[in-house]
Amino acid sequence: MAPSFEQLDPEVDYDEDEEIDFSDLREQYEVRMEEGLDTFVVVDGLPKVPPGSKDKLVKFLLRKLVGFGKTKEDNVFMPMNEANDMSEGFAFVEYETPAQAAAAVKGLHLTALDKKHTIAVNKLTDIDRYAREGRIDETYHAPEIPDFEEKDHLRWWLGDEDGRDQFVMYRGDHVGVYWNEKEDQPDEIVNRLSWTESFVQWSPKGTYLTSMHVQGVQLWGGPSWSRQKRFMHMGVNLVDFSPDERYLTTWSHQPLQVEEGNPVLSLEEDGKNYLIWDVATGKVLRSFVTLDPPGPRTDEEGQPIKKKLQWPAFKWSADAKYVARLNHGEGVSVYELPHMTLMDKKSIKVEGIVDFEWAPASPQRDNIREYEQLFCYWTPEMGSNPAKVGLMSIPTKEIVRTRNLFNVSDAKLHWQSDAAFVCVKVDRHSKSKKSLATNLEIFRVREKGVPVEVIDSIKDTVINFAWEPHGDRFVLITAGEVPAGSAVPPKTAVSFYCPEKAKGNTTGNFKLIRTVDKKNNNAIHWGPNGRFVVVATVLNQQSFDLDFYDFDFEGERDEKDKDLTANLQLMRTADHYGITDIEWDPSGRFVATSASVWKHRMENGYHLYTFSGQTLREEPLEQFKQWAWRPRPERLLSKDEMKNVRKNLREYSKQFEESDNAKRSSADKAVVDARRRQLEEWVAWRERVTEDMLEERREMGLEEISEERAALVVHEDEEQEGKVVEEVFEEIIEETEEVIG
Repeated sequence: MAPSFEQLDPEVDYDEDEEIDFSDLREQYEVRMEEGLDTFVVVDGLPKVPPGSKDKLVKFLLRKLVGFGKTKEDNVFMPMNEANDMSEGFAFVEYETPAQAAAAVKGLHLTALDKKHTIAVNKLTDIDRYAREGRIDETYHAPEIPDFEEKDHLRWWLGDEDGRDQFVMYRGDHVGVYWNEKEDQPDEIVNRLSWTESFVQWSPKGTYLTSMHVQGVQLWGGPSWSRQKRFMHMGVNLVDFSPDERYLTTWSHQPLQVEEGNPVLSLEEDGKNYLIWDVATGKVLRSFVTLDPPGPRTDEEGQPIKKKLQWPAFKWSADAKYVARLNHGEGVSVYELPHMTLMDKKSIKVEGIVDFEWAPASPQRDNIREYEQLFCYWTPEMGSNPAKVGLMSIPTKEIVRTRNLFNVSDAKLHWQSDAAFVCVKVDRHSKSKKSLATNLEIFRVREKGVPVEVIDSIKDTVINFAWEPHGDRFVLITAGEVPAGSAVPPKTAVSFYCPEKAKGNTTGNFKLIRTVDKKNNNAIHWGPNGRFVVVATVLNQQSFDLDFYDFDFEGERDEKDKDLTANLQLMRTADHYGITDIEWDPSGRFVATSASVWKHRMENGYHLYTFSGQTLREEPLEQFKQWAWRPRPERLLSKDEMKNVRKNLREYSKQFEESDNAKRSSADKAVVDARRRQLEEWVAWRERVTEDMLEERREMGLEEISEERAALVVHEDEEQEGKVVEEVFEEIIEETEEVIG
């Protein structure tokens, strides 16, 4: 439904041809003049030292300066104050190129030199430009402190009394945000026309809603859904946030063209595809070009080969202190935040590397107390050297564990959400290379020595694998080989695994619970809190089924499963024709499935289910494009508090049921009150009409009739739909005879 005029925000211009307005930023900057001093920077905030300590301070400062370009001791000029024979506290530094000077300004400004001194680094041309022509007033004026202006609370939705979640829906040219209702239609919060030009995306913790435009990216939030941030990147195609929402990566397939005097981007960004931004300041931290994947650009017939873009190209560590990029076949470049400096000034060399993945949480390895982040990588077979999987600790670059593999065609890395395990799905070929099979190499990261458990009993190729969030169970889907010349895809099988029971805090060996054969499933979607999983078939015109499973069914357990840490039960099956996407809400109570017009034009819309597969809503929508639940930040409850909640869940569930019943009762009460009000109005109308009728008869001198009789007349009048009925009553009081002669 299109929004009414009253629903639109009067402070927002909804013209779909609107460009992002950067005029206020342009006013803060002037066109940069060429003055021949672009290679110089000024370093301020240095300690004031006597002449005997000057050379030592210069050498100490050079350690930081050479990280951003080539300079030397002779290129550092540190003025001395003749009056007190001490240095002035600043220095002039010359680099070889303007780009190196710009990198030093961006990387060193407001960084700590030591515990007592923070340096400020600026371009010499900027200082001269802003200081000339009397722009700096020599008379001190106390700054004007603006009145406090309260800003929107960006996490306001978490305070909803009913604990509802929000979702965004994009259909046609409208983007709307809604409260999810279990039994009623969604409650619309905001609906805007042409809010985005391609798609919308939530930030990882749900603070911002991202809209995409030709001119760049905008972030929206707060109860008023006002614009919070904007990032100028012409032709932007994709965005990616760091896990803590502090940083943002934008990418465009076309290199940027930056002209002199751009209010946001410098000439350093010209020709680049990737920009990494600081969300708080809105400034670019660093820019990069797109690296082509290895391999030939054309096939044997000279036709160009389409190479798939790896996204995200820049991968974040769990705490966002590092972001890393794959140098295809050579190694990994790890950058330290917030200044985006290359760790140890060089990339980590890993010959032949194909892929890597950061641990999604800070690891807790046995007897390791020092800070570390881990990433897992793999390299293929090269010559007589086997394929290899490795775990590396950052920042020490220590190789924690490696494993050699043979006859490897491909490998995929799957971390468990708490970084307790990493599963390497290894596709192996036979010696004749005519058939494939899959092994699972599971690294137990938290156990001493990081042992590896191998599951090699899988006969077919694994096409999908998914760990249980915050758990130690997993589901995989396998598919057999396609017969030669067959147009029908092979049937798939779904296998469920869990550990055996073990003593203490250790995890037992992984065992197969059950395999369901002759399916068409290709997708696995775990609930955000584990236990429940949906196994589905998506993007398939012949099959579109949904199977809802419970790994901790509270019913009877089979004798063969008594030593396992799971009790698997199929709760319900459903289907959604044309399904393209599946997404759990952050609470794990609801599942939304959708059929997007971006992928086909048949019966577009969405379905909403409970975690157990009960259908709540089926809503077909023309030009339906996208559904996305709003994420929630991490819980503030401790582990003990969460255990207490689970322990007393039945008591809490009673409160929830009472709340739901009260809500339903309030809705029923509203209906009853409306009917009672209508009845009272009707009764009052009858009494008024009856009184008017009696008064009218008295004025006309007609006989008095009782109120009951008048009410009967009114009632008959109502039945005849407006016809006036008049009744004449005759009564002989006395009869006499008289003879006229």
